[in-house]
Amino acid sequence: MQSQKNIVLFASGSGSNVENIASFFREDSRVRIKGVLCNNPGAGVVDRCKRLKLPLFCFNRPAFQELDGLLHLLRGLEPDLIILAGFLWKIPEDMVRAFPQKIINIHPALLPGFGGKGMYGMHVHEAVLKHGEKESGITVHFVNEAYDQGAIILQEKVVITEGETPESLAGKIHKLEYKHYPEVISNLLFG
Repeated sequence: MQSQKNIVLFASGSGSNVENIASFFREDSRVRIKGVLCNNPGAGVVDRCKRLKLPLFCFNRPAFQELDGLLHLLRGLEPDLIILAGFLWKIPEDMVRAFPQKIINIHPALLPGFGGKGMYGMHVHEAVLKHGEKESGITVHFVNEAYDQGAIILQEKVVITEGETPESLAGKIHKLEYKHYPEVISNLLFG
């Protein structure tokens, strides 16, 4: 019997990836979501956490910059994996050092292209299309001290079709995220 694994999620937005991950592991007694940490008390993920009965911790910019309290909270939650699920702030170096190779992110493009500061959501899809790319996709990667530069765990691709819009591309990317992100998490937790 494998021991129980604890995951912690960070989110800033609607929380669709949080809900997808929670649904994926709902029937798996080996995985416990110990908390969802959110930097935006007005985000849709707050209501999702209430509905899904997930423990939610909101914090502000000073708490993220000072970090001692947040690190204390995280250590208390004993995460085997910290999952960024639509979290928009850069993870501080002290947090990366405190949880080496335990923080992962999903990026809505094929890194190393179209990553870095300001490259999130529709900004990414608009840039991919403007650049004339023939394909895009997702990249799941470990988080290091630089935006979107950690070791790549998985990439999956979609073809960009004639007349593709940022919205239609976003729909294709979301399907990849919902299918592959929980699988990657499970593989990292259980091999």
